[in-house]
Amino acid sequence: MSFLIDSSIMITSQILFFGFGWLFFMRQLFKDYEVRQYVVQVIFSVTFAFSCTMFELIIFEILKVLNSSSRYFHWKMNLCVILLILVFMVPFYIGYFIVSNIRLLHKQRLLFSCLLWLTFMYFFWKLGDPFPILSPKHGILSIEQLISRVGVIGVTLMALLSGFGAVNCPYTYMSYFLRNVTDADILALERRLLQTMDMIISKKKRMAMTRRTMFQKGEVHNKPSGFWGMIKSVTTSIPGSEMPDLTLIQQEVDALEELSRQLFLETADLYATKERIEYSKTFKGKYFNFLGYFFSIYCVWKIFMATINIVFDRVGKTDPVTRGIEITVNYLGIQFDVKFWSQHISFILVGIIIVTSIRGLLITLTKFFYAISSSKSSNVIVLLLAQIMGMYFVSSVLLIRMSMPLEYRTIITEVLGELQFNFYHRWFDVIFLVSALSSILFLYLAHKQAPEKHMAP
Repeated sequence: MSFLIDSSIMITSQILFFGFGWLFFMRQLFKDYEVRQYVVQVIFSVTFAFSCTMFELIIFEILKVLNSSSRYFHWKMNLCVILLILVFMVPFYIGYFIVSNIRLLHKQRLLFSCLLWLTFMYFFWKLGDPFPILSPKHGILSIEQLISRVGVIGVTLMALLSGFGAVNCPYTYMSYFLRNVTDADILALERRLLQTMDMIISKKKRMAMTRRTMFQKGEVHNKPSGFWGMIKSVTTSIPGSEMPDLTLIQQEVDALEELSRQLFLETADLYATKERIEYSKTFKGKYFNFLGYFFSIYCVWKIFMATINIVFDRVGKTDPVTRGIEITVNYLGIQFDVKFWSQHISFILVGIIIVTSIRGLLITLTKFFYAISSSKSSNVIVLLLAQIMGMYFVSSVLLIRMSMPLEYRTIITEVLGELQFNFYHRWFDVIFLVSALSSILFLYLAHKQAPEKHMAP
């Protein structure tokens, strides 16, 4: 009876998650497009629902909600379904819609879709060869074989996003990195833009007058008289003393139009920077500025710790909360129930990680979709986003496991199997460090080049 009640709770929550994914799909991703393939919407919503269910099970594990055997059953079922979607269903439909957009392959789209899926499976399986992700005793069809490879892709994606976010967040929030933009700077740039537009108009008028003059000369000097006169007017070239000048003017107009586009973008950027300066003076702006300093400290600490972990091949055995409380208690020499408070603080920390992960990923997916989608490619892009989302959330479970106290990791470890968990944490540190340092270099060059661009005559 308890199993039925637990299952009804899980099914109800999955229906709610599915509904939220459906609404997000309709209200955010596809609000500017006509939904032609409901199978895409269903796959996206199902992937979102089972991804969120994994996080829900982590919360239930900490709070001891549901029976232990029920949680284990739903963990297993949830992982099997999400892996079935990520490895078999989504790649097949991505290939199917790609082939459907090619007219030559339209009649044989099912055959070519299967060929694309087999190609994906080959590279997906070969992905596990260079990495020490499995114990050698696992069979070829075991769940560990699939989740280990999904974990590599997902952890790589998480580390790339985390490295860029850790650097870009303080750069975006802190007023220290804002350029000093005045009204005089904006007026000077607008004046340059207006002068460029006037030059474009002047040269186009000159071109039009030149063509008109050439046309009139052609009418006067080559006026056809009879049949042979008409032939002569067609075959005889128009006096071309003006033609090289027209070509040269057209080249100048093209260069000026490109310059005007650049000046317009720079003017818009100056206005946006000025708005950010005004916003930074408000209470909310000062709050985000403080957050920027906090995240900059966190970024430096994270890069330092990732470097230490890589150099000394170190992986933590204790979750960060318990370790931090133990160090504080030992340093202050006070009586404190470390186990009790570490459980509650870990629950809050894991909850924050889950909420921010889901929110951050959905915002990123929305921006990415709007940037590259079109009416023909929208179905393929949504399926790719569903694939990324599922792999991201599966990998989050692998990494969140280390943030939980030891007694809460038992079922998660049993469900995921004998994976090389330490490898995933080291791999995350390596990719995070590369992503963060690359982002620092990129933002430094962009920030350094911006003032020079505006100062150029």
